Amino acid sequence: MTGRAVRVAAVGDIHLAPDTAGRYRPAFESLGGTADLLLLAGDLTRHGTVDEARTVAAEVVGLPVPVVAVLGNHDHHHGCPGDVVAVLQKEGGVTVLEGTAVTMAVDGRQVGVAGTKGFGGGFAGRCGSEFGEDEMKAFVRYSRSLADGLRTALDELSACDLRIALTHFSPVPDTLAGEPLEIYPFLGSYLLAEAIDEGGADLAVHGHAHAGTERGMTAGGVHVRNVAQPVIRHAFALYELHPTDRAEDGRSAG
Repeated sequence: MTGRAVRVAAVGDIHLAPDTAGRYRPAFESLGGTADLLLLAGDLTRHGTVDEARTVAAEVVGLPVPVVAVLGNHDHHHGCPGDVVAVLQKEGGVTVLEGTAVTMAVDGRQVGVAGTKGFGGGFAGRCGSEFGEDEMKAFVRYSRSLADGLRTALDELSACDLRIALTHFSPVPDTLAGEPLEIYPFLGSYLLAEAIDEGGADLAVHGHAHAGTERGMTAGGVHVRNVAQPVIRHAFALYELHPTDRAEDGRSAG
């Protein structure tokens, strides 16, 4: 592949509600000159209500770049994630992923994004297992099912020049540094990292860990970026994907 780098803008955990309408819109409107796509890494709303989803939709509708998102745990809280997705898609033009993928042409390249909310369970050597009480088995099975969906979605992008994995929960403990160790099992799962490595992603983006660290890496060498807004402290972070590099980045923000 030749040509310029693909520029990926990303942010998560913006937690919008009607009283914060317009907070990110000015920065997002500048993306046409800075980025090729915008990724939203979940927790787009405070409590997952339809009114909050409408606020998010208004924040991103008509932007000069495609917008791709996954939901987060906050977006499920009100019990109507399907309604949240419908509003984001119909009123905001957002592509919302859950075990699915989308492709787009960027400067002569096919760029694919595979996404899932993901879930917790912990990390290799200190993780939950499908053993014991039914509740524990269900917890781990749910986490595994979402990771399997991400793996399948990445496999569907095998013909793409560049592949990005978008999640809310973290695939690695590296980007959780700063969070209390006691809550690591509720912030992510090694199953997501396995899916990312096996699927051959070039970059992994997540949110959720507000007190975490921006940069990490999977065991397979995929760069992981925690773009929770309290971590990046800007309206978005900008990463460059080069043809010969695995997601090395030069960051800027609006």
